[in-house]
Amino acid sequence: MSSIHLPHARLITIAMAVAAGAGILWLARAYTFYFDEWDFILSAPDSSWSWYLQPHNEHPSVIFKLLYSALLNTVGMRSYWPYMLVLMAVHLASALLLFELVRRRAGDLIGIACAAALLVLGAGWENLLWAFQIGFVGSVACGLGMLLALQAPPTTRRLFAAAVLLAASLMFSSIGLFFGVVAAGALALTPGRRRDLAWFVPVGLALAAWYVSFGRSGAITIPPPVATNLLVLPAYIAWGLAGSAGGIVGVSGLAAVAVLILALGAVAFAWWHSRPDALALGVTAGLLAFYLVTGINRAQLGYDQSASGRYVYVGAVFWLILLADAARLLPWRETWRPLLAACLFLACFSSSVLLFEFAVAKGVQMQREMADLQALSAERLDPCLDPGAEVDPLVMPQVKSLPLYYRAVDRYGDPADPPPVVDRSDYQTARLRLVRTGCR
Repeated sequence: MSSIHLPHARLITIAMAVAAGAGILWLARAYTFYFDEWDFILSAPDSSWSWYLQPHNEHPSVIFKLLYSALLNTVGMRSYWPYMLVLMAVHLASALLLFELVRRRAGDLIGIACAAALLVLGAGWENLLWAFQIGFVGSVACGLGMLLALQAPPTTRRLFAAAVLLAASLMFSSIGLFFGVVAAGALALTPGRRRDLAWFVPVGLALAAWYVSFGRSGAITIPPPVATNLLVLPAYIAWGLAGSAGGIVGVSGLAAVAVLILALGAVAFAWWHSRPDALALGVTAGLLAFYLVTGINRAQLGYDQSASGRYVYVGAVFWLILLADAARLLPWRETWRPLLAACLFLACFSSSVLLFEFAVAKGVQMQREMADLQALSAERLDPCLDPGAEVDPLVMPQVKSLPLYYRAVDRYGDPADPPPVVDRSDYQTARLRLVRTGCR
């Protein structure tokens, strides 16, 4: 089947991206800083060059920390929307780059479809509704940019750009490692391009040097990996593959397993119809390596953890590239086109509904956190305040030192909304946690 080209395809994709980004920002309008973000906020005032090189949850986070540091020292903490705006910028960049990559392989129509699926990926909600996931999404955006640069005829400028983008992807998070697997596989399997791998050698050496100097000693997983992870690994990988494949159409659980079977069948049929090219094989290697490495480090948390939203987003990007080759074989030019368009609409609609449900659920969680922040503001001058009080183990367990919290507030601004308090019950509970027992 020949590729379908549409006039103004790029403008259509940009318009979709802007609309989706605006919708997600509206859903997140009442959000505030949450969970791991407090690690960065509380330690930022003490930041030095070595702090930027320290990993966060095993991930190199240099660019990630630089972005947060820049935001904290400019817009501060009084508003969360600038942080969400940066997240949306890299998310929309990922969708547009995915469109550009897919359209070169399968045409404009399928490129638009893949971009639309990623833009409203409800199953990947963590990477869409939490600004802290700039790390993962930034890695994806830079990784897709690298793959796009490698698809063009090789020149010194393009190869240099690809190496820089891979380095940037790795400096957002270790998700860049799996885009490196894709690139290495694609180049190694392409006759005449194996020499281009030399451009990535400095990036690999820099990553190894970072790991020896900082990554190995600074990476901490709680609970730590155990030997029995290897026994759980097959289930972890299979569940992750199912979660990311099913996430594209907005389903999870056993329904996602059914989608995985269909996706594997579609890819197998496409490969039977036409021998897979080097990029398809590289993407397959990157997808499997992603869940393999993640499982070795995380399977102690349970096999179902592989279908977490932050992982679904990454896996879905790889799946969309693979499925685009299969979609190219569908009869897009005939009377089937309205039916295929309807299926795409239903998939995006289902995913959008799932995203809305997660956004509402997180809104309730943010209401509780705002009550905690308001309690912190109200109790600051209370003589009964316990400096070592744990604020809320559910939404901000990292805040275990009130002096560090108030230092951050003095420097970056208070994120608490002014009264009245909306969540009265959580507000009173938080106030009680902050004072010494028997003081009042």
